[in-house]
Order: sequence, then C-alpha cells, then structure tokens
Amino acid sequence: MVSLSSVLAFWYGHYRRELPWRETRDPYRIWISEVILQQTRVNQGMEYYLRFVDRFPDVCSLAEASEQEVLAMWQGLGYYSRARNLHTAARQVVSQHNGTFPSSYEEVRALKGIGDYTAAAICSIAFDLPHAVVDGNVYRVLSRLFAIDTPIDSNQGKKEFQELAQKILDIQSPGLHNQAVMEFGALACVPVNPDCENCPLKLNCRAYELQLVSQLPVKAKKTAVKELFYTYLYVHSGDEVVLQKRSTANNIWKNMYEFPLIEASQLLTPEEVVCHPHLLEIGPFTLNPQPIDFTHLLSHRKINARFYKIEVDTVSSFMKNSLITTLQEIHHYPIPRLITRFLEYFCAV
Repeated sequence: MVSLSSVLAFWYGHYRRELPWRETRDPYRIWISEVILQQTRVNQGMEYYLRFVDRFPDVCSLAEASEQEVLAMWQGLGYYSRARNLHTAARQVVSQHNGTFPSSYEEVRALKGIGDYTAAAICSIAFDLPHAVVDGNVYRVLSRLFAIDTPIDSNQGKKEFQELAQKILDIQSPGLHNQAVMEFGALACVPVNPDCENCPLKLNCRAYELQLVSQLPVKAKKTAVKELFYTYLYVHSGDEVVLQKRSTANNIWKNMYEFPLIEASQLLTPEEVVCHPHLLEIGPFTLNPQPIDFTHLLSHRKINARFYKIEVDTVSSFMKNSLITTLQEIHHYPIPRLITRFLEYFCAV
C-alpha cells in the first residue's frame, strides 16, 4: 500500500496555503500561531498573528509586557485565557530557560497553557521531534481513513486516535507530516460534502468504501449552552465614562474592562435599575429608560445583554476596580467584543 504520509506530503506540496508561520522554524512564532488558531479561523487569525509578532517579536518582549497590553492586543479574538497563558508561559521561558525557548517535548509541555497538541506541533515543526498532532482536522481524517466510530470526545477515543496518529507518523519528517494531515483535513477532508471522488486517498479510505463518510467522526455528547443575563450601566458625562475591571477568578473576561455590570437571573427593567445599590453612590443622574439589547454568543454560552445609558453631571469612580476614561481613550484598555459592539452602535446613532 502506498504510504499515507507520502501521499499527504505530495498533496501538501501542491495545495497548501502560504502562511507566514510556515516559513519559519522559530518555536516562538510557531507557538504564537498555534495558540491564535485555536478556535479561530485562519483568515481572522492572520491579522492578529502579524500584529502580535510585530509588537512582541520574541519571547522576551512578550514576557516584559504588561498583562493589560497583551490582553489589548488580543482584543476581539475571544478565549482570553489563551492570552493570559501566553504571557505567563513567556515569563516561564525567561525565568526557567534564560529566555531561550525549550527544545524538549517535556519542557515545552510544562509551559502554562500548552497541552499535548500544541507541544507536539511546536516540537515536530521546530525541532523535528517525532510527536504526532491530533486536532479536529486530524480526528476527521483518521476516523474516515480507518472507519473508526469511537467517539472522539471520549477518553477511549482520544487514546485510540493519539496512538493511531503516532503509528502512521513519518518520523523522518514529523513536522511536514503533521502539517500535511492538518491541512488535508482543513481543505480536502472537510466536515460537509468533501470531494471524495477526487481525493488522493480515496482508495485507502475505509469510510468511502463503506459509504460512512458523512457519519464520521462520531461525538458522544454535546456541551450544554449556559444562558447568562448581563445588565450594563453606561455611566457617562459627555465623553467621560466609567469602566470596571473584572477580577472574578476563572472568569472568561478576567482582568478585562467593561461597564459596571449587574448580573442576575434576568435582564433588569428601568425600575429595577433605578433602585439598584450600584446607583446609590453616583449622585444625581438621568436614566434613559430605553435600553439597548444585544445577544452575544460564545462557545457554550449565550449572553443576553442590556445596556442602560445613565447621564451624570460629574463622573466619579464609584465602584471597586472602577476607573474613569473617555471614549477617545477607551481603546487603550482591553475590553470584550460585547462592549465594542455597544460602542459601535452607540457612536453610530
């Protein structure tokens, strides 16, 4: 049988996308690209990658930056724990490895936020270490090639696919092999309506032979979507506004800035807002009773957001972790996309 790896490598050489992180063996830049592309489309991630490595060209510059600046550079990408972990890991590299990115799988895997997949990607591409990657694209390719219906989100499935990926890895060119199989899943062996008739692996694909392509891979369960209700207070005087820094442990927007927030089991009415303790300390105010509502979708979360405009004579920092800024300066602070959406709407009307 023709080597799967050689076919994939040949295909990759003809059809791969030209991407900047593929033109380097620098483990730092490969790491940055891998983290950015988690839960992010390539066309969106490209802009962030170029801007990020321009501002932080090496691990030392990233380690020296403040968390606020790193979060601001990440703004709009979501999953902000990725940015915090990057920052922490960069400081680990500086403190534990004298600023040189480690070159062993065990040391790379030990960095904050780096799991099996990312460690394998960095080590195989940058250092030619024989560690197979398994991401969503790889799960799909392998499940179809070998007609495996073990759920990919089960412990057994993760173990089975990792062992299989390692078994077929080209240990002479592990970086090339890993990139080829991931790219093949992204461009050819796509989730819906893949062009199986023109697939170079058609004769090796058990799912194609058994007409199971559309049924693979298998997932055992779906994660429930949690619904949240956020009522925001846009407290302002002219262009001056109040921001509050989130500090809740393990919060998705930890250490980012937003307007004063009331989180409850439902969105608040104007009458409920007026009586809320948050407003007792700000002095005379005028509440616009017509709120602005948004629905904001995150992975496994649905946020129902309501914004009330509250005008005061003089803006004061009236809550814990709050500060005063202006609409012109607000971009200096890392703010969630939900807040940006409100500002875009507010400034347009």
